Amino acid sequence: MIIDASHRRWITACLVLLAIAGAAYIPYWRGAIDGPRGNSWPGLIYGGVGLALMIYAGALGLRRKVPTWRLGRATTWMKGHLWLGLLSFPLIWFHAGFQLGGLLTLTLMVLFTLVVLSGIFGVVVQQFLPRMMTVEVPYETVYEQIDAVVSQLQVEAAGLVTAVCGPLSVPVPTVARVPRGGGGLPAGQITPRPSPRPLPRSATPLPGSQMLKDTYLSDIQAFLAPDLPLDGRLATPAQGKVLFQHLRTSLVPALQETVNELEAICEERWQLAQQKRLHHVLHGWLFVHVPLSAALLLLAVAHAVIALRY
Repeated sequence: MIIDASHRRWITACLVLLAIAGAAYIPYWRGAIDGPRGNSWPGLIYGGVGLALMIYAGALGLRRKVPTWRLGRATTWMKGHLWLGLLSFPLIWFHAGFQLGGLLTLTLMVLFTLVVLSGIFGVVVQQFLPRMMTVEVPYETVYEQIDAVVSQLQVEAAGLVTAVCGPLSVPVPTVARVPRGGGGLPAGQITPRPSPRPLPRSATPLPGSQMLKDTYLSDIQAFLAPDLPLDGRLATPAQGKVLFQHLRTSLVPALQETVNELEAICEERWQLAQQKRLHHVLHGWLFVHVPLSAALLLLAVAHAVIALRY
């Protein structure tokens, strides 16, 4: 969710409500003989409103699981989840009188703090990572198709090398065609990299092609595997440029086109790996935020029931 001008009303409203709550807390704090307490009427009001906002923020998960429910726009729910969820944090502190109390209260506040921090991290990440992906990953494709595209790149590279170097000593996989990269950018900004033009197969390896074959078997093939190696001569784009420049200056002119095609394939492979890493960062925080939020809501409701009954 990108924070833009449409959030201005939510921010203003939450700041006004926070100012009202803070202004009301001051005379309550000064007038409390034993200090502010959660079981006082002002404390119960702060706690009740804070819990209601927490439940509303947590209801976003149910709204997403049943998108057919006509319960307002998804963007409105997201904005409310963000800003009302943040507002509930100081309200709960007002409810507790800025004291941690017993074990359950301490656990609740630690969980609440972790939920808020993980949510803020997620919002911050969403502000710049999508833009970074459009710059660093121009061949962005559908995330679920990345592995299939990588397998296709491996087949294309093996075909290019076989065409000029003769049969390889390793089996060449075959995969079905899938849409190529470039789908993540607006239409007209970039076109997907086309599949390499089929090269005529030589009955015998072209003269001087052994170096290309060795480089493919030792470096390129591993780089195009589904699990990207962490090291090697193609670990970074800069290292890859050095490798392919060395091949261009060392191989005969008849092999230059193949080297260029292989470099383009490796560039796309690196971009797909980068897209995968950025995708994990962009969505990985949810594996912390969501379970902690669920635990927080359960404990908060239990805390409210116990406090009211006993």
